[in-house]
Amino acid sequence: MSNGLVSFNNLDEVATHLRDKLKEKKYILLFAYNGTGKTRLSMAFKGLGKNGNERDTLYFNAFTEDLFYWDNDLENDAKRVLCLNRDSRFFGGLQELEMETRIGLLLARYTDFDFYIDYEEWEITFFRERDENGDPVPIKVSRGEENIFVWCFFLAVAQLAVDADEGSAYSWVKYIYIDDPISSLDDNNAIAVASHLAQLLKNANGQIKTVLSSHHALFFNVMWNELCEKKKDLQPYFLNINKDRDTYTLRYTKDTPSFHHVALLEQLYEAAQSDQLYTYHFNMLRSVLEKTATFHGFKNFSACIKQEDGDEDGVLHARLINVLSHGNYSLFKPREMLDENKQYFKKILNDFMANYRFNPELFPEQIVEAVAQ
Repeated sequence: MSNGLVSFNNLDEVATHLRDKLKEKKYILLFAYNGTGKTRLSMAFKGLGKNGNERDTLYFNAFTEDLFYWDNDLENDAKRVLCLNRDSRFFGGLQELEMETRIGLLLARYTDFDFYIDYEEWEITFFRERDENGDPVPIKVSRGEENIFVWCFFLAVAQLAVDADEGSAYSWVKYIYIDDPISSLDDNNAIAVASHLAQLLKNANGQIKTVLSSHHALFFNVMWNELCEKKKDLQPYFLNINKDRDTYTLRYTKDTPSFHHVALLEQLYEAAQSDQLYTYHFNMLRSVLEKTATFHGFKNFSACIKQEDGDEDGVLHARLINVLSHGNYSLFKPREMLDENKQYFKKILNDFMANYRFNPELFPEQIVEAVAQ
């Protein structure tokens, strides 16, 4: 190891290293760009735990999503259902464990549709309303809604693994490996999903260890902030691939994740410039303010908000961010900000950038001027 950097010849070696590290850590948090091999790494990690018919890893990745597939009833164009791969161990004990109730409680946090499971046909019907006979009217949900349903299904299974007693359906789980659970969701989803996931993992018994990998900067940062309460339990890494030699490196990110807040600032400026500002942008702004306050040694993000005459402590803008970054907003139908809130947002953002100077090449002058208008 040199300067926190470890090199590997292939993903099997990386997976072996992660398993060795989990002997002393409870969580491993990986940041890696798309195309690095995150999904293949999750499968290599799972493969190391196979022993005949025995397994030790419950995983969520692109292959998990493939366990669900649509029958669109092309002949009658009426009954569209999501089918389950009944041969997968992932669905073990499905009916006995009352999965509908467990999934439904999670799904209600994110969506407005309902569902039921046909245990004989191994298929799921989604609906929002019933006909005059009280029977559900089948619908085909959007891809984003389907993804969040699959995620909630996994969360319900993960909760069973966390709570598992000896001999129960998921008592075989020793590791949970989650790769990019929010690949098609917006930033508001990133915060909601990461916060919920962190609470589940922090309540897990000490026997289950977890690996989380993502290319999503905001998700990575939220998970870091949620899980770093006990730094001795958390190992953060940046995973990179040397494509010339097809080798890999893991870099320890020490006490600070990569400077992803700079990327967030660029997104906020672009949104402000185009006037496409939504309620979840206040969550992103708060995240940037909090990281800046921590870096400069302040106790609260309000210290990074410009003080105005008659409001020496910046109380008004701090309260605005507090309120508007904690709303129960729709995840799949983000609400555009009110015009008045847009003006507040732009002023807070512009004043912040004027007081805390970042690389001007990342934030062209015309963008700063546009935000100020």
